[in-house]
Amino acid sequence: MTDLPDTNLVMLTLVKPEGELEVFFERRPMPTPKPHEVLVKVHATPINPSDLGLLFGGADMSTARASTRDGLPVITADVPPPGMRAMSGRIGEALPIGNEGSGVVVAAGDSPEAQALLGKTVAMLGGEIYAEYRCLPVGMCLPLPDGTDPADGASCFVNPLTSQAFVETMRMEGHSAIVHTAAASNLGQMLVKICAADGVPLVNIVRSEAQVKLLKDLGAEHIVNSSDDDFQDKLIAAIVETGATLGFDAIGGGKLAGQMLAAMEVAAVKRMATYSRYGSDTFKQVYIYGALDLGPTILNRSFGLTWSLSGFLLTPFLQKAGAEVVGRLRQRVVDELTTTFKSHYSHDISLTEALDLEVAHAYNAKRTGEKYLIRPNG
Repeated sequence: MTDLPDTNLVMLTLVKPEGELEVFFERRPMPTPKPHEVLVKVHATPINPSDLGLLFGGADMSTARASTRDGLPVITADVPPPGMRAMSGRIGEALPIGNEGSGVVVAAGDSPEAQALLGKTVAMLGGEIYAEYRCLPVGMCLPLPDGTDPADGASCFVNPLTSQAFVETMRMEGHSAIVHTAAASNLGQMLVKICAADGVPLVNIVRSEAQVKLLKDLGAEHIVNSSDDDFQDKLIAAIVETGATLGFDAIGGGKLAGQMLAAMEVAAVKRMATYSRYGSDTFKQVYIYGALDLGPTILNRSFGLTWSLSGFLLTPFLQKAGAEVVGRLRQRVVDELTTTFKSHYSHDISLTEALDLEVAHAYNAKRTGEKYLIRPNG
């Protein structure tokens, strides 16, 4: 076992009964791995939208203020009544943060599986990774090739597996093409590459000409800019051409999910031989998997009666898909780590810098093209 410090610096988020959210650091005793566990020194961990949902939750970040405790930064913000209701299950419980990351195994339990990872670079899934060290079961680690840059290993799970899960869902549910919003994101860029390699027609919805160019440079064929005056007409044309009946929406709030369903319906009606007052009999499915817009989801019912709008989460999908599929998806991540699944980061920050108020406001803005990477050990 490598010589280790006695304590482990961990980031925590706490909702207080009096209507405040507090994000702070705590020094906890260094964990000792059980037989089937390993202790990983965390070298890189990304700030994903899913992390922000836990980190700041329903707090009103316009009220956020900075302070210190034991020489470490603290962020405190007020939580309005709707936020308190939404987070009622976590009031009074300090929760660790960080869905995924990468690092080096510095200690291992005595099982052969754990010992085999000692000294190896691994990707981790399982939460609590905004910390200097993370102790977790062997099964939550993905061994990476020797010499892997921690930045390349940091985002091995959430975006790579989610983007692959979209294509797997398409196949499982009998669709033949996909529509994706916020398509210039890291996940969106991965999906472009996967669909190109697998021959899957993909309609990419972005919101600026710079993002159009970015995806064109990646080889994307169907790109629609939601800022254009004729956006809906162009979306319909792309869906007519691809036959897409499945959409994945990272935005959540606003009209976009409904616009996708409406465009799919127009395309389906064009294929109908006879008129029906109930609309087309083509099933149209849109999944909301993100919340870049926290406002209400607005549906203007113009897409018949054969449709569904649902939520999508990676973990339930993986459980449903089964071990064989999950193993295949994970192996593809390793095989294409620095090509298809390479993530791009706009900012590198330390663990404590993540609670600098100005930095926190910047990454909480969730701007497309900006992605923050935390390096807990420098």
